[in-house]
Amino acid sequence: MGLLRLLVVALLASQPEVVGGAETVGNSSEGLIEFSMGTFRYFELNRSFPKEAILRHISSNVTFLIFQTHSQYQNTTVSFSKTLLPNTSGTGTDKGLVFTLRPEHSVCTWYLETLDAEPVQNVAIPLSYSERDPIPGGCNLEFDLDIDPNIYLEYNFFETTVKFAPANLGYARGTRALPCDIGTGQDSRWRLQYEVYQYFLPEKDLTEEGLLQHLQRMAEVPQVLANAIKVATLTANDKTSVSFSSLRGQGVIYNVIVWDPYLNTSAAYVPAHTYACSFEAVEGNCSSLGRVSTKVFFTLFALLGLFICFFGHRFWKTELFFVGFIFMGFFFYVLITRLTTIKYDVRLILTAITGSVGGIFLVAAWWRFGILALCMLCVGLVLGSLVSSVTLFTPLGNLKIFRDDGVFWVTFTCIAILVPVVFLGCLRILNILTCGFVGSYSVVLAVDSYLYTSLSYITLNVLKRALSTDFRRALTSVPFQTNDFIILAVWGMLAVSGITLQIRRERGRPSFPPHPYKLWKRERERRVTNILDPSYHIPPLRERLYGRLTRIKELFQKEQPAGERTPLLL
Repeated sequence: MGLLRLLVVALLASQPEVVGGAETVGNSSEGLIEFSMGTFRYFELNRSFPKEAILRHISSNVTFLIFQTHSQYQNTTVSFSKTLLPNTSGTGTDKGLVFTLRPEHSVCTWYLETLDAEPVQNVAIPLSYSERDPIPGGCNLEFDLDIDPNIYLEYNFFETTVKFAPANLGYARGTRALPCDIGTGQDSRWRLQYEVYQYFLPEKDLTEEGLLQHLQRMAEVPQVLANAIKVATLTANDKTSVSFSSLRGQGVIYNVIVWDPYLNTSAAYVPAHTYACSFEAVEGNCSSLGRVSTKVFFTLFALLGLFICFFGHRFWKTELFFVGFIFMGFFFYVLITRLTTIKYDVRLILTAITGSVGGIFLVAAWWRFGILALCMLCVGLVLGSLVSSVTLFTPLGNLKIFRDDGVFWVTFTCIAILVPVVFLGCLRILNILTCGFVGSYSVVLAVDSYLYTSLSYITLNVLKRALSTDFRRALTSVPFQTNDFIILAVWGMLAVSGITLQIRRERGRPSFPPHPYKLWKRERERRVTNILDPSYHIPPLRERLYGRLTRIKELFQKEQPAGERTPLLL
Protein backbone atom coordinates (compact mmCIF):
# COMPACT_ATOMS: atom_id res chain seq x y z
CA MET A 1 0.00 0.00 0.00
CA GLY A 2 2.85 2.35 0.80
CA LEU A 3 4.34 1.81 -2.68
CA LEU A 4 0.96 2.47 -4.31
CA ARG A 5 0.61 5.77 -2.43
CA LEU A 6 4.07 6.85 -3.57
CA LEU A 7 3.16 6.14 -7.22
CA VAL A 8 -0.06 8.17 -6.92
CA VAL A 9 1.80 11.10 -5.33
CA ALA A 10 4.44 11.03 -8.08
CA LEU A 11 1.76 11.01 -10.78
CA LEU A 12 -0.03 14.00 -9.26
CA ALA A 13 3.25 15.88 -8.88
CA SER A 14 4.09 15.46 -12.55
CA GLN A 15 0.58 16.33 -13.78
CA PRO A 16 0.91 20.16 -13.90
CA GLU A 17 4.04 19.99 -16.09
CA VAL A 18 2.20 18.45 -19.07
CA VAL A 19 -1.33 19.40 -18.26
CA GLY A 20 -2.02 20.67 -21.76
CA GLY A 21 -1.31 17.33 -23.40
CA ALA A 22 -1.85 14.72 -20.72
CA GLU A 23 -5.46 14.33 -21.63
CA THR A 24 -4.67 13.28 -25.19
CA VAL A 25 -1.70 10.98 -24.69
CA GLY A 26 -3.60 7.92 -25.86
CA ASN A 27 -5.85 9.66 -28.38
CA SER A 28 -3.99 10.44 -31.60
CA SER A 29 -7.17 11.58 -33.32
CA GLU A 30 -7.14 14.72 -31.16
CA GLY A 31 -3.71 15.69 -32.49
CA LEU A 32 -1.08 14.47 -30.01
CA ILE A 33 1.86 12.31 -31.15
CA GLU A 34 4.25 11.03 -28.53
CA PHE A 35 7.82 10.33 -29.62
CA SER A 36 10.66 8.32 -28.16
CA MET A 37 14.28 9.49 -28.43
CA GLY A 38 16.00 8.20 -31.56
CA THR A 39 12.91 6.36 -32.86
CA PHE A 40 11.21 7.06 -36.18
CA ARG A 41 7.46 7.42 -36.25
CA TYR A 42 5.07 7.56 -39.20
CA PHE A 43 2.03 9.81 -39.14
CA GLU A 44 -0.36 11.52 -41.53
CA LEU A 45 -1.04 15.25 -41.56
CA ASN A 46 -4.23 16.92 -42.78
CA ARG A 47 -4.79 20.61 -43.30
CA SER A 48 -7.78 20.63 -40.98
CA PHE A 49 -6.07 18.70 -38.18
CA PRO A 50 -2.63 19.97 -37.11
CA LYS A 51 -0.74 17.80 -34.65
CA GLU A 52 1.37 18.31 -31.58
CA ALA A 53 4.55 16.25 -31.09
CA ILE A 54 5.82 15.68 -27.57
CA LEU A 55 8.99 14.10 -26.23
CA ARG A 56 9.19 13.21 -22.54
CA HIS A 57 11.87 12.01 -20.12
CA ILE A 58 14.80 13.85 -21.71
CA SER A 59 18.06 12.86 -20.03
CA SER A 60 20.00 15.49 -18.10
CA ASN A 61 23.19 14.90 -20.15
CA VAL A 62 21.42 15.97 -23.37
CA THR A 63 22.13 19.61 -24.23
CA PHE A 64 20.26 20.01 -27.53
CA LEU A 65 17.75 18.14 -29.68
CA ILE A 66 17.17 18.02 -33.42
CA PHE A 67 13.59 17.20 -34.36
CA GLN A 68 13.21 16.44 -38.06
CA THR A 69 10.29 15.47 -40.28
CA HIS A 70 10.26 14.24 -43.90
CA SER A 71 7.73 13.85 -46.70
CA GLN A 72 8.11 13.08 -50.40
CA TYR A 73 7.02 16.25 -52.18
CA GLN A 74 4.27 17.90 -50.07
CA ASN A 75 5.36 20.58 -47.62
CA THR A 76 5.14 20.21 -43.85
CA THR A 77 5.52 23.02 -41.30
CA VAL A 78 7.21 22.34 -37.96
CA SER A 79 7.27 25.01 -35.24
CA PHE A 80 8.09 25.57 -31.59
CA SER A 81 4.73 27.31 -31.04
CA LYS A 82 1.26 27.33 -32.50
CA THR A 83 1.90 30.85 -33.78
CA LEU A 84 4.18 30.55 -36.78
CA LEU A 85 7.19 32.89 -36.78
CA PRO A 86 10.02 32.93 -39.35
CA ASN A 87 12.77 32.36 -36.77
CA THR A 88 10.96 29.54 -34.90
CA SER A 89 9.40 27.50 -37.71
CA GLY A 90 10.32 25.88 -41.00
CA THR A 91 8.32 24.65 -43.99
CA GLY A 92 9.42 22.09 -46.57
CA THR A 93 9.73 18.40 -47.38
CA ASP A 94 12.80 17.88 -45.15
CA LYS A 95 12.69 20.20 -42.17
CA GLY A 96 14.16 20.18 -38.69
CA LEU A 97 14.51 22.41 -35.63
CA VAL A 98 17.24 22.59 -33.00
CA PHE A 99 15.98 22.89 -29.40
CA THR A 100 18.65 23.98 -26.91
CA LEU A 101 17.79 22.72 -23.44
CA ARG A 102 17.92 24.55 -20.14
CA PRO A 103 18.68 22.73 -16.86
CA GLU A 104 14.99 22.35 -15.96
CA HIS A 105 13.89 20.92 -19.34
CA SER A 106 12.72 17.29 -19.43
CA VAL A 107 9.86 17.65 -21.93
CA CYS A 108 9.88 19.22 -25.38
CA THR A 109 6.94 20.03 -27.68
CA TRP A 110 6.69 20.81 -31.41
CA TYR A 111 3.71 21.68 -33.60
CA LEU A 112 3.13 20.16 -37.04
CA GLU A 113 0.76 21.23 -39.80
CA THR A 114 0.37 21.33 -43.58
CA LEU A 115 -1.37 23.70 -45.97
CA ASP A 116 -1.68 21.06 -48.69
CA ALA A 117 -5.20 20.02 -49.62
CA GLU A 118 -4.21 16.34 -49.80
CA PRO A 119 -3.09 14.32 -46.75
CA VAL A 120 0.68 14.24 -46.25
CA GLN A 121 2.49 11.09 -45.14
CA ASN A 122 5.42 11.95 -42.86
CA VAL A 123 8.14 10.27 -40.89
CA ALA A 124 9.81 12.10 -37.99
CA ILE A 125 12.45 11.49 -35.34
CA PRO A 126 13.97 13.43 -32.40
CA LEU A 127 17.75 13.04 -31.98
CA SER A 128 19.79 14.00 -28.90
CA TYR A 129 23.32 15.40 -28.61
CA SER A 130 25.62 16.23 -25.71
CA GLU A 131 27.59 19.36 -24.87
CA ARG A 132 30.71 17.98 -26.61
CA ASP A 133 28.95 17.60 -29.95
CA PRO A 134 28.99 20.48 -32.46
CA ILE A 135 25.65 22.18 -33.17
CA PRO A 136 24.62 22.00 -36.87
CA GLY A 137 23.66 25.44 -38.16
CA GLY A 138 24.67 27.10 -34.87
CA CYS A 139 26.32 30.02 -36.71
CA ASN A 140 23.56 30.66 -39.22
CA LEU A 141 23.62 34.11 -40.84
CA GLU A 142 21.93 33.36 -44.16
CA PHE A 143 18.61 31.64 -43.42
CA ASP A 144 15.61 32.53 -41.23
CA LEU A 145 16.05 30.25 -38.24
CA ASP A 146 18.35 31.33 -35.41
CA ILE A 147 19.93 27.86 -35.40
CA ASP A 148 19.33 26.17 -38.74
CA PRO A 149 20.29 22.47 -39.08
CA ASN A 150 18.60 22.15 -42.48
CA ILE A 151 20.11 21.47 -45.89
CA TYR A 152 18.74 23.61 -48.72
CA LEU A 153 18.60 22.17 -52.24
CA GLU A 154 18.31 24.15 -55.47
CA TYR A 155 18.24 22.38 -58.81
CA ASN A 156 17.89 23.00 -62.53
CA PHE A 157 18.53 20.88 -65.61
CA PHE A 158 22.29 21.14 -65.19
CA GLU A 159 23.15 21.07 -61.49
CA THR A 160 21.84 20.57 -57.97
CA THR A 161 23.30 22.87 -55.30
CA VAL A 162 23.50 21.87 -51.63
CA LYS A 163 23.65 24.74 -49.12
CA PHE A 164 23.81 24.71 -45.32
CA ALA A 165 24.63 27.06 -42.45
CA PRO A 166 27.96 26.79 -40.56
CA ALA A 167 27.98 24.95 -37.24
CA ASN A 168 29.10 26.06 -33.81
CA LEU A 169 30.80 24.34 -30.91
CA GLY A 170 28.59 22.66 -28.34
CA TYR A 171 28.04 24.02 -24.83
CA ALA A 172 26.52 22.83 -21.55
CA ARG A 173 23.00 23.47 -20.32
CA GLY A 174 22.51 26.83 -18.70
CA THR A 175 25.54 28.42 -20.39
CA ARG A 176 25.66 30.81 -23.31
CA ALA A 177 26.63 29.81 -26.83
CA LEU A 178 30.15 30.58 -27.97
CA PRO A 179 30.46 33.58 -30.32
CA CYS A 180 30.85 32.60 -33.98
CA ASP A 181 33.27 35.15 -35.44
CA ILE A 182 35.35 36.59 -32.62
CA GLY A 183 38.38 34.37 -33.13
CA THR A 184 39.70 31.83 -35.62
CA GLY A 185 41.80 29.72 -33.28
CA GLN A 186 41.43 26.10 -32.20
CA ASP A 187 39.00 27.08 -29.43
CA SER A 188 36.45 28.44 -31.92
CA ARG A 189 34.11 27.01 -34.55
CA TRP A 190 36.82 27.46 -37.23
CA ARG A 191 38.32 24.12 -36.25
CA LEU A 192 35.20 22.29 -37.43
CA GLN A 193 35.14 20.27 -40.65
CA TYR A 194 32.20 19.31 -42.86
CA GLU A 195 31.77 16.06 -44.76
CA VAL A 196 29.12 15.94 -47.49
CA TYR A 197 27.51 12.54 -48.13
CA GLN A 198 25.39 11.30 -51.00
CA TYR A 199 22.96 8.36 -51.04
CA PHE A 200 21.20 7.11 -54.18
CA LEU A 201 17.75 5.58 -54.11
CA PRO A 202 17.10 2.55 -56.35
CA GLU A 203 16.79 3.61 -59.98
CA LYS A 204 13.25 4.46 -61.12
CA ASP A 205 11.97 4.17 -57.53
CA LEU A 206 9.56 7.09 -57.13
CA THR A 207 7.46 5.54 -54.36
CA GLU A 208 6.76 7.37 -51.12
CA GLU A 209 7.32 4.27 -49.00
CA GLY A 210 10.74 3.66 -50.53
CA LEU A 211 11.90 7.22 -49.90
CA LEU A 212 10.77 7.34 -46.27
CA GLN A 213 12.47 4.03 -45.57
CA HIS A 214 15.77 5.10 -47.13
CA LEU A 215 15.69 8.46 -45.33
CA GLN A 216 15.97 6.55 -42.06
CA ARG A 217 19.44 5.45 -43.16
CA MET A 218 20.63 9.06 -43.45
CA ALA A 219 19.48 10.68 -40.20
CA GLU A 220 22.14 9.65 -37.65
CA VAL A 221 25.91 9.79 -37.94
CA PRO A 222 26.65 6.02 -37.72
CA GLN A 223 24.01 5.23 -40.34
CA VAL A 224 25.29 7.91 -42.70
CA LEU A 225 28.85 6.61 -42.42
CA ALA A 226 27.67 3.04 -43.06
CA ASN A 227 25.33 3.64 -46.02
CA ALA A 228 26.30 6.82 -47.88
CA ILE A 229 29.25 7.87 -50.01
CA LYS A 230 31.44 10.79 -48.94
CA VAL A 231 31.78 13.12 -51.91
CA ALA A 232 33.35 16.27 -50.44
CA THR A 233 35.18 17.54 -47.37
CA LEU A 234 35.02 21.24 -46.44
CA THR A 235 36.81 23.29 -43.83
CA ALA A 236 35.43 26.29 -41.97
CA ASN A 237 37.21 28.54 -44.48
CA ASP A 238 35.33 27.03 -47.43
CA LYS A 239 31.96 28.18 -48.67
CA THR A 240 29.21 25.94 -47.27
CA SER A 241 27.87 25.06 -50.70
CA VAL A 242 28.50 22.07 -52.99
CA SER A 243 27.14 21.48 -56.50
CA PHE A 244 26.31 18.16 -58.12
CA SER A 245 25.18 17.12 -61.57
CA SER A 246 21.38 16.96 -61.67
CA LEU A 247 20.01 13.46 -62.23
CA ARG A 248 16.43 13.94 -63.41
CA GLY A 249 14.12 11.24 -62.10
CA GLN A 250 16.79 9.71 -59.86
CA GLY A 251 16.20 10.03 -56.12
CA VAL A 252 19.22 11.32 -54.18
CA ILE A 253 19.55 11.99 -50.44
CA TYR A 254 22.21 14.40 -49.17
CA ASN A 255 23.48 14.94 -45.67
CA VAL A 256 26.32 16.80 -43.99
CA ILE A 257 28.24 15.64 -40.95
CA VAL A 258 30.05 18.31 -38.95
CA TRP A 259 33.11 16.94 -37.17
CA ASP A 260 35.12 18.38 -34.30
CA PRO A 261 38.66 17.01 -34.74
CA TYR A 262 39.75 18.35 -31.33
CA LEU A 263 37.10 16.43 -29.33
CA ASN A 264 36.54 13.74 -31.99
CA THR A 265 32.78 14.30 -31.90
CA SER A 266 30.28 14.81 -34.71
CA ALA A 267 26.67 15.63 -35.48
CA ALA A 268 24.45 15.24 -38.53
CA TYR A 269 22.40 17.89 -40.25
CA VAL A 270 18.82 17.17 -41.36
CA PRO A 271 19.02 15.02 -44.53
CA ALA A 272 17.41 16.41 -47.69
CA HIS A 273 16.32 14.63 -50.85
CA THR A 274 15.61 15.56 -54.46
CA TYR A 275 14.60 13.95 -57.74
CA ALA A 276 15.67 17.02 -59.78
CA CYS A 277 12.11 17.16 -61.12
CA SER A 278 8.60 18.07 -59.97
CA PHE A 279 5.87 15.61 -59.06
CA GLU A 280 3.18 18.25 -59.55
CA ALA A 281 4.22 19.66 -62.94
CA VAL A 282 1.69 19.24 -65.74
CA GLU A 283 4.36 18.53 -68.36
CA GLY A 284 7.68 16.83 -67.76
CA ASN A 285 6.98 15.65 -64.21
CA CYS A 286 8.95 12.91 -62.49
CA SER A 287 6.65 10.15 -63.70
CA SER A 288 6.90 11.08 -67.40
CA LEU A 289 10.32 12.55 -68.04
CA GLY A 290 10.93 11.13 -71.52
CA ARG A 291 9.58 13.37 -74.30
CA VAL A 292 8.16 11.81 -77.43
CA SER A 293 10.57 13.81 -79.61
CA THR A 294 13.54 12.50 -77.61
CA LYS A 295 12.37 8.91 -77.94
CA VAL A 296 11.85 9.22 -81.70
CA PHE A 297 15.19 10.95 -82.25
CA PHE A 298 17.30 8.48 -80.27
CA THR A 299 15.40 5.43 -81.51
CA LEU A 300 16.17 6.32 -85.13
CA PHE A 301 19.71 7.24 -84.14
CA ALA A 302 20.13 3.85 -82.42
CA LEU A 303 18.85 1.94 -85.45
CA LEU A 304 21.43 3.67 -87.63
CA GLY A 305 24.09 3.11 -84.96
CA LEU A 306 23.26 -0.58 -84.69
CA PHE A 307 23.66 -0.93 -88.46
CA ILE A 308 27.00 0.88 -88.27
CA CYS A 309 28.12 -1.37 -85.39
CA PHE A 310 27.92 -4.50 -87.58
CA PHE A 311 28.19 -3.22 -91.17
CA GLY A 312 29.78 0.23 -90.95
CA HIS A 313 33.11 -0.59 -92.58
CA ARG A 314 31.46 -2.38 -95.51
CA PHE A 315 29.01 0.50 -96.09
CA TRP A 316 31.61 3.21 -95.91
CA LYS A 317 29.43 6.09 -97.12
CA THR A 318 26.72 5.26 -94.57
CA GLU A 319 29.33 5.39 -91.82
CA LEU A 320 30.59 8.76 -93.07
CA PHE A 321 27.02 10.05 -92.92
CA PHE A 322 26.76 8.77 -89.32
CA VAL A 323 30.03 10.49 -88.33
CA GLY A 324 29.11 13.75 -90.05
CA PHE A 325 25.70 13.68 -88.37
CA ILE A 326 27.33 13.40 -84.93
CA PHE A 327 29.82 16.20 -85.57
CA MET A 328 27.44 18.72 -87.05
CA GLY A 329 24.53 17.81 -84.77
CA PHE A 330 26.54 18.23 -81.57
CA PHE A 331 28.03 21.62 -82.43
CA PHE A 332 24.77 22.95 -83.84
CA TYR A 333 22.78 21.92 -80.73
CA VAL A 334 25.30 23.63 -78.43
CA LEU A 335 25.25 26.77 -80.57
CA ILE A 336 21.48 27.06 -80.90
CA THR A 337 20.91 26.33 -77.20
CA ARG A 338 23.37 28.94 -75.98
CA LEU A 339 22.29 31.67 -78.40
CA THR A 340 18.51 31.22 -78.59
CA THR A 341 15.52 30.38 -76.39
CA ILE A 342 13.81 28.05 -78.85
CA LYS A 343 11.76 25.22 -77.36
CA TYR A 344 13.41 21.85 -76.92
CA ASP A 345 11.35 20.01 -79.54
CA VAL A 346 12.13 22.61 -82.20
CA ARG A 347 15.82 22.49 -81.30
CA LEU A 348 15.84 18.73 -81.66
CA ILE A 349 14.20 18.86 -85.10
CA LEU A 350 16.65 21.53 -86.30
CA THR A 351 19.52 19.47 -84.90
CA ALA A 352 18.35 16.40 -86.83
CA ILE A 353 18.12 18.43 -90.06
CA THR A 354 21.50 20.10 -89.58
CA GLY A 355 23.14 16.82 -88.60
CA SER A 356 21.80 15.21 -91.77
CA VAL A 357 23.24 18.07 -93.81
CA GLY A 358 26.59 17.53 -92.10
CA GLY A 359 26.49 13.82 -92.89
CA ILE A 360 25.61 14.46 -96.54
CA PHE A 361 28.40 17.04 -96.79
CA LEU A 362 31.02 14.58 -95.48
CA VAL A 363 29.82 11.90 -97.91
CA ALA A 364 29.92 14.40 -100.78
CA ALA A 365 33.43 15.50 -99.79
CA TRP A 366 34.59 11.88 -99.88
CA TRP A 367 32.87 11.22 -103.23
CA ARG A 368 34.37 14.27 -104.91
CA PHE A 369 37.83 14.58 -103.39
CA GLY A 370 38.45 11.11 -101.93
CA ILE A 371 40.76 12.37 -99.16
CA LEU A 372 40.98 9.34 -96.86
CA ALA A 373 43.09 11.14 -94.24
CA LEU A 374 40.42 13.82 -93.71
CA CYS A 375 37.62 11.28 -93.38
CA MET A 376 39.59 9.11 -90.99
CA LEU A 377 40.46 12.15 -88.91
CA CYS A 378 36.74 12.77 -88.41
CA VAL A 379 36.15 9.09 -87.63
CA GLY A 380 39.05 9.00 -85.17
CA LEU A 381 37.93 12.17 -83.42
CA VAL A 382 34.47 10.70 -82.81
CA LEU A 383 36.00 7.64 -81.16
CA GLY A 384 38.50 9.83 -79.31
CA SER A 385 35.70 12.03 -77.99
CA LEU A 386 33.90 8.97 -76.62
CA VAL A 387 37.12 7.72 -74.99
CA SER A 388 37.73 11.17 -73.52
CA SER A 389 34.16 11.32 -72.19
CA VAL A 390 34.53 7.90 -70.55
CA THR A 391 37.83 9.01 -68.95
CA LEU A 392 36.31 12.16 -67.46
CA PHE A 393 33.21 10.22 -66.41
CA THR A 394 35.34 8.33 -63.88
CA PRO A 395 36.27 9.84 -60.47
CA LEU A 396 39.20 11.43 -62.29
CA GLY A 397 36.77 13.99 -63.70
CA ASN A 398 35.90 15.24 -60.18
CA LEU A 399 39.43 16.46 -59.45
CA LYS A 400 39.58 20.15 -58.61
CA ILE A 401 41.94 20.85 -61.50
CA PHE A 402 39.17 20.02 -63.99
CA ARG A 403 36.87 22.69 -62.56
CA ASP A 404 38.83 25.10 -64.73
CA ASP A 405 37.25 25.16 -68.20
CA GLY A 406 40.58 25.65 -69.93
CA VAL A 407 42.16 22.59 -68.30
CA PHE A 408 39.06 20.50 -68.91
CA TRP A 409 38.70 21.24 -72.63
CA VAL A 410 42.44 21.01 -73.32
CA THR A 411 42.53 17.59 -71.64
CA PHE A 412 39.40 16.50 -73.50
CA THR A 413 40.84 17.61 -76.85
CA CYS A 414 44.24 16.00 -76.25
CA ILE A 415 42.69 12.62 -75.46
CA ALA A 416 40.40 12.90 -78.49
CA ILE A 417 43.33 13.68 -80.81
CA LEU A 418 45.54 11.01 -79.25
CA VAL A 419 43.25 8.19 -80.40
CA PRO A 420 43.60 8.75 -84.20
CA VAL A 421 47.32 9.42 -83.74
CA VAL A 422 47.82 6.05 -82.01
CA PHE A 423 46.03 4.20 -84.83
CA LEU A 424 47.71 6.18 -87.60
CA GLY A 425 49.36 3.05 -89.02
CA CYS A 426 46.24 0.85 -88.99
CA LEU A 427 43.34 2.94 -90.22
CA ARG A 428 41.08 -0.02 -90.91
CA ILE A 429 41.27 -1.13 -87.27
CA LEU A 430 40.53 2.44 -86.17
CA ASN A 431 37.48 2.56 -88.42
CA ILE A 432 36.13 -0.79 -87.22
CA LEU A 433 36.68 0.15 -83.56
CA THR A 434 34.76 3.38 -84.11
CA CYS A 435 31.91 1.48 -85.73
CA GLY A 436 31.75 -1.01 -82.85
CA PHE A 437 32.00 1.31 -79.85
CA VAL A 438 30.22 4.42 -81.11
CA GLY A 439 27.50 2.49 -82.94
CA SER A 440 26.71 0.34 -79.91
CA TYR A 441 26.73 3.35 -77.57
CA SER A 442 23.86 4.85 -79.57
CA VAL A 443 21.79 1.92 -78.28
CA VAL A 444 22.63 2.99 -74.70
CA LEU A 445 21.32 6.50 -75.42
CA ALA A 446 18.12 5.05 -76.88
CA VAL A 447 17.59 2.86 -73.81
CA ASP A 448 18.02 5.92 -71.57
CA SER A 449 15.12 7.68 -73.31
CA TYR A 450 12.84 4.83 -72.14
CA LEU A 451 14.57 3.51 -69.00
CA TYR A 452 16.99 5.42 -66.75
CA THR A 453 20.67 4.50 -67.01
CA SER A 454 23.68 6.33 -65.62
CA LEU A 455 25.74 5.40 -68.69
CA SER A 456 24.01 8.13 -70.69
CA TYR A 457 25.81 10.69 -68.52
CA ILE A 458 29.10 9.70 -70.17
CA THR A 459 28.24 12.08 -72.99
CA LEU A 460 25.51 14.11 -71.29
CA ASN A 461 28.00 15.53 -68.79
CA VAL A 462 30.17 16.79 -71.66
CA LEU A 463 27.12 18.34 -73.30
CA LYS A 464 26.14 20.04 -70.03
CA ARG A 465 29.69 21.36 -69.68
CA ALA A 466 29.47 22.86 -73.17
CA LEU A 467 26.05 24.40 -72.53
CA SER A 468 26.48 25.86 -69.02
CA THR A 469 29.48 27.74 -67.65
CA ASP A 470 28.33 27.03 -64.06
CA PHE A 471 28.46 23.27 -64.56
CA ARG A 472 32.23 23.30 -64.09
CA ARG A 473 31.77 23.43 -60.30
CA ALA A 474 29.43 20.40 -60.21
CA LEU A 475 30.56 16.97 -59.01
CA THR A 476 29.49 14.37 -61.58
CA SER A 477 28.91 11.34 -59.37
CA VAL A 478 26.13 9.00 -60.53
CA PRO A 479 24.66 5.73 -59.21
CA PHE A 480 25.81 2.44 -60.67
CA GLN A 481 23.15 -0.16 -59.98
CA THR A 482 21.70 -3.35 -61.47
CA ASN A 483 20.25 -1.70 -64.60
CA ASP A 484 23.59 -0.06 -65.35
CA PHE A 485 25.51 -3.34 -65.07
CA ILE A 486 23.05 -5.00 -67.45
CA ILE A 487 23.23 -2.17 -70.00
CA LEU A 488 27.02 -2.03 -69.69
CA ALA A 489 27.14 -5.75 -70.47
CA VAL A 490 24.87 -5.23 -73.49
CA TRP A 491 27.03 -2.34 -74.71
CA GLY A 492 30.19 -4.42 -74.38
CA MET A 493 28.58 -7.44 -76.05
CA LEU A 494 27.38 -5.40 -79.02
CA ALA A 495 30.73 -3.65 -79.41
CA VAL A 496 32.78 -6.87 -79.26
CA SER A 497 30.38 -8.70 -81.59
CA GLY A 498 30.38 -5.89 -84.14
CA ILE A 499 34.16 -5.49 -84.10
CA THR A 500 34.81 -9.24 -84.35
CA LEU A 501 32.32 -9.70 -87.19
CA GLN A 502 33.73 -6.87 -89.24
CA ILE A 503 37.36 -7.88 -88.74
CA ARG A 504 36.62 -11.45 -89.87
CA ARG A 505 34.50 -10.37 -92.84
CA GLU A 506 36.98 -7.76 -94.09
CA ARG A 507 39.98 -10.09 -93.97
CA GLY A 508 41.62 -10.29 -97.38
CA ARG A 509 39.65 -7.33 -98.78
CA PRO A 510 40.94 -3.83 -99.60
CA SER A 511 41.18 -1.63 -96.54
CA PHE A 512 38.98 1.11 -98.02
CA PRO A 513 36.99 1.58 -101.22
CA PRO A 514 38.65 3.49 -104.12
CA HIS A 515 38.02 7.13 -104.91
CA PRO A 516 34.36 7.27 -106.14
CA TYR A 517 34.82 10.29 -108.41
CA LYS A 518 37.78 8.72 -110.24
CA LEU A 519 35.80 5.51 -110.75
CA TRP A 520 32.85 7.45 -112.12
CA LYS A 521 35.07 9.50 -114.43
CA ARG A 522 36.88 6.40 -115.69
CA GLU A 523 33.58 4.63 -116.33
CA ARG A 524 32.25 7.65 -118.18
CA GLU A 525 35.27 7.78 -120.46
CA ARG A 526 34.98 4.07 -121.14
CA ARG A 527 31.37 4.42 -122.21
CA VAL A 528 32.23 7.30 -124.52
CA THR A 529 34.98 5.43 -126.35
CA ASN A 530 33.40 1.96 -126.41
CA ILE A 531 30.73 1.87 -129.16
CA LEU A 532 29.86 -1.78 -128.44
CA ASP A 533 28.90 -0.91 -124.85
CA PRO A 534 25.06 -0.59 -124.68
CA SER A 535 25.46 2.32 -122.30
CA TYR A 536 27.19 4.19 -125.12
CA HIS A 537 23.84 4.75 -126.84
CA ILE A 538 22.19 6.12 -123.70
CA PRO A 539 21.84 9.93 -123.86
CA PRO A 540 23.68 12.01 -121.28
CA LEU A 541 22.06 12.55 -117.91
CA ARG A 542 21.22 16.20 -118.68
CA GLU A 543 19.33 15.29 -121.86
CA ARG A 544 17.45 12.49 -120.10
CA LEU A 545 16.34 14.80 -117.32
CA TYR A 546 15.27 17.45 -119.83
CA GLY A 547 13.24 14.88 -121.77
CA ARG A 548 11.43 13.68 -118.65
CA LEU A 549 10.61 17.26 -117.63
CA THR A 550 9.18 17.89 -121.11
CA ARG A 551 6.93 14.84 -120.81
CA ILE A 552 5.71 15.97 -117.41
CA LYS A 553 4.87 19.43 -118.80
CA GLU A 554 2.87 17.84 -121.63
CA LEU A 555 0.63 16.11 -119.09
CA PHE A 556 -0.55 19.47 -117.76
CA GLN A 557 -1.07 21.16 -121.15
CA LYS A 558 -4.53 21.33 -122.75
CA GLU A 559 -4.99 19.43 -125.97
CA GLN A 560 -5.07 21.86 -128.96
CA PRO A 561 -7.81 21.50 -131.65
CA ALA A 562 -6.48 19.77 -134.79
CA GLY A 563 -8.73 21.32 -137.54
CA GLU A 564 -12.40 20.69 -138.57
CA ARG A 565 -14.16 18.14 -136.40
CA THR A 566 -17.63 18.25 -138.07
CA PRO A 567 -18.66 15.34 -140.37
CA LEU A 568 -17.87 15.84 -144.03
CA LEU A 569 -20.88 16.43 -146.30
CA LEU A 570 -21.24 14.00 -149.16
